[in-house]
Amino acid sequence: MAKLSVVPTPIGNLEDITLRAIRVLKEADMILAEDTRTSSILLKHYGIRKPLQSHHKFNEHCRVERIAERIEAGENIALISDAGTPSISDPGFLLVRECIRRKVEVECLPGATAFVPALVVSGLPAERFCFEGFLPQKKGRKTRLQALSGEERSIVLYESPFRLLRTLTQLAEAFGEDRRVSVSREISKHFEQTCRGTLKEVIAHFSAHEPRGEFVIVADGINRKASH
Repeated sequence: MAKLSVVPTPIGNLEDITLRAIRVLKEADMILAEDTRTSSILLKHYGIRKPLQSHHKFNEHCRVERIAERIEAGENIALISDAGTPSISDPGFLLVRECIRRKVEVECLPGATAFVPALVVSGLPAERFCFEGFLPQKKGRKTRLQALSGEERSIVLYESPFRLLRTLTQLAEAFGEDRRVSVSREISKHFEQTCRGTLKEVIAHFSAHEPRGEFVIVADGINRKASH
């Protein structure tokens, strides 16, 4: 029976892909890619030659029904994003939901995602955590930060280099500047780095060193004794 396969792709290092993911991509009738140009580099590296179709946040709404119909008709379709696992701060949710509604089989392979390595190397408790992805840009941002200020679990956020200092400053205002935090950049890439300390210390670091790359912020939960 045909199905939708959600396939994680490397978040930096091209070696961070499973043998199963390579096989599934080679066996697919078509691959849906967030950016076909970006994905072509990965597919060429592993000798995968399959029809590519763009599937991103700007066209996802109008294409999910047609894609689900193609799977119903017998095509095996694989979904990938530019990096990491589709649906995790990337397109994919709408298609998965539509396939489930139609009782089309959906499988998701285990694989690369940025927040797990960042959480593990943070040194903050990882047995329970709250993944927030990207905070709202404008509407609801302050309310969300206020709600998170009382969160007891470790808090995981994604952020771009252009908004990193703004977000860290707002976290300090909401959480207090003494809250422990870990900020990782360029996970699995050559220039991977992690900066740990209080929000005050980390803000000082990135004020002196221009933020570059993609970031994962892990903040300690409230009322938790941080280990040093």
